[in-house]
Amino acid sequence: MLNDKRLIWRLRRADVDALRQLYDKYKGDLLRLAVILTGDVCQAEDVVQDVFLKLVDSYHRISIRGNVRNYLIACLVNRMRSLQRGAGHRHEIALETPVTQMCPGPRPDQWAVLNEQMQQLSAAMRQLPPEQREVIALRFEAGLGFRRIAHMQQVSINTAQGRCRYGMEKLRSVLHSEVTHEARR
Repeated sequence: MLNDKRLIWRLRRADVDALRQLYDKYKGDLLRLAVILTGDVCQAEDVVQDVFLKLVDSYHRISIRGNVRNYLIACLVNRMRSLQRGAGHRHEIALETPVTQMCPGPRPDQWAVLNEQMQQLSAAMRQLPPEQREVIALRFEAGLGFRRIAHMQQVSINTAQGRCRYGMEKLRSVLHSEVTHEARR
């Protein structure tokens, strides 16, 4: 947190390296969150780039006391909502780009399994209403509390918790039916 304040202070003084450090620090988290919300790696990358462009445009308005991570997550969510409104319908694109380029770690023989699981999760998430998908991504991927999520969605905490609960039930149902369907083959 202290380091973020220092980076914002440096960014206000036109230090390009401060922007690079913020980008390096938060791009992975934001990209994973955007992929979960969109189901499309290319669109997620574009949204993350847009968020950092907004940071460059508005760095002078960010409060030094504020949480940079939460600010960037809020920007990402707002950008996603703008894209959904602009499209005029739910944007559903299959996750075709392998997830392997996002997170290092597993052995090569595990990538196929992880990629298939991510595709199944992405397909299940696309079946959720956008509000539920957003709450689940913010809660479990970004690690935000329900109070912060409720504030971002401009709803009560109970509504945010309900959206999470109903979304998780739907995900369980969809994923269970896929497992059952695969077992019958």
